[in-house]
Amino acid sequence: MTTATPGPAAAELDLAPAPGAVPLPRMVLSQAAYEFRTVLRNGEQLLLTLVIPVVLLTLFSATSLLDLGSGRRVDFLAPGILALAVMSTAFTGQAIGTGFERRYGVLKRLGATPLPRGGLIAAKTLTVVAVEALQAAVICAVALALGWHPHGDPASVLALLLLGTAAFSGFGLLMAGTLRAEATLAAANLVYILLLAVGGVVFPLDKFPGGVRDALELLPISALADGLRRVLQDGAAFPGKPLLVLAVWAAAGLVLAARFFKWE
Repeated sequence: MTTATPGPAAAELDLAPAPGAVPLPRMVLSQAAYEFRTVLRNGEQLLLTLVIPVVLLTLFSATSLLDLGSGRRVDFLAPGILALAVMSTAFTGQAIGTGFERRYGVLKRLGATPLPRGGLIAAKTLTVVAVEALQAAVICAVALALGWHPHGDPASVLALLLLGTAAFSGFGLLMAGTLRAEATLAAANLVYILLLAVGGVVFPLDKFPGGVRDALELLPISALADGLRRVLQDGAAFPGKPLLVLAVWAAAGLVLAARFFKWE
């Protein structure tokens, strides 16, 4: 007859509870992963962030519906479509999504969890960056298949994309945190359409009169599209004016969002 080997004495076991939240980086990554999966499950978001940019790139590259001047059509369009992708995610998608989260009390409930508000903003920022990386991969793959030959300094491209993301995120959060959700939905879509039409994404700004063109060049979407074209199409090393314009918009948007954003 065998007997079980006695285990450690009860006094040697640490049975005391150890309550406490998980580390902040882990909470941020978990929230970001959840929000990223939510975006991928949302058909309207995918239409806005992936389908529309790819359709515009393919349509206007393969046809002569627009007069894009001399040079390869895809070389002009690809940087503008990348800029449009940044705007659709960082501004339009984030403004609408955050606006309805605020309306339905999601932000208020998240504020009562161990995840601090700064952590929530960090998670949303990581989600935006992850979606933009997916967009860039898809758009670049389609553009390369259409014969795109990009060149230029990758560091300048990254700086433009990050400043553009900061600029659009700031104003997207400002809109979501100050307007009603329905107003945010209408305003964000209206701004998206207007900037698509007059921001130099698919329509060259040199088609506009001189005074109007000078004003349009100061828009964040115009600065981002122009800067990306200078680098990826013309091989510019440092597009100073577009970077400066984006930096001003980014600073203004983030400051205003921090000042006026309402969580409830």
